[in-house]
Amino acid sequence: MSEQTDKTKCLIIGSGPAGYTAAIYAARADLKPMMYEGLEPGGQLTTTTEVENYPGYPEGTQGPQMMEDFKKQAVRFDADIRPGIITKIDLSKQPFMAKADDGKIIEADTVILATGATAKWLGLDSEAKFNGYGVSACATCDGFFYKGKDVLVVGGGDTAAEESTYLAKLCKKVYLVHRRDELRASKAMQRKVFDTPNLEVVWDSVVEEIVGTEEGFNKAVTGVKVKNVQTGESKEINVDGVFIAIGHKPNSDIVKGQLDMNEVGYVKTASDSTKTNIDGVFACGDVQDHVFRQAVTAAGTGCMSAIEAERYLSSV
Repeated sequence: MSEQTDKTKCLIIGSGPAGYTAAIYAARADLKPMMYEGLEPGGQLTTTTEVENYPGYPEGTQGPQMMEDFKKQAVRFDADIRPGIITKIDLSKQPFMAKADDGKIIEADTVILATGATAKWLGLDSEAKFNGYGVSACATCDGFFYKGKDVLVVGGGDTAAEESTYLAKLCKKVYLVHRRDELRASKAMQRKVFDTPNLEVVWDSVVEEIVGTEEGFNKAVTGVKVKNVQTGESKEINVDGVFIAIGHKPNSDIVKGQLDMNEVGYVKTASDSTKTNIDGVFACGDVQDHVFRQAVTAAGTGCMSAIEAERYLSSV
């Protein structure tokens, strides 16, 4: 067992802006961090196209390219970045023990959880086809591209209400498609929806298909086919963009029952900190942030987690 065990002062589980930033800071602090990148190296940004709101990229950049830049910077400081996933971890005693999908056992003095969250999708083939080409799960990230245009939001909770009212400030017209005859959002958010003149709720309806043009590598959404679940009637709404706002699932199953979480699985961290309920274990990025979910805030908490891991190791 001991011959197969790799030891590290700092194990980072997951990548993306949070994980890579944690790796940069931990490596520069001489923690010699070891990272397992996860199923989606680079996180959700690798599924986006243009990123225009991250500081330092005045002309914008592609999401995958940005994550490659982050990774290169971490590697420059000798972070040990490995493909693959951590399949199991025991946080009940120190040092912490983890197992990777390649069979390796890792013994870690600290753990930084940066596994992110996964947007919930409708599951349509057309949704996947136009993802990044008119289909998005983040209005704050991509709303600017639809300034003065018509868009459609899917959902009925607080997330959908927030996304649609945010988009209404930028877009000419916003359609909010909801499968029921009343919103699940809080009363305050519902009032904002109903008080927004260029926001139209399409009740009792579901999305059947996202339609668009596809010429070579050039794809663009042109409309959405929606079906009224009461009457069975279908119609097409002409829009330039579609925002899926039916929630996110934090990727926290690996630490379920070990770390404190909220009711939907986001890892709880101390105020103004990335500390979890277990000393030496830190959580950063979208696995603990259900409010902002931005690359820049994820990077910020990644920085915090590495600094807190270094301080923890200095104190024990």
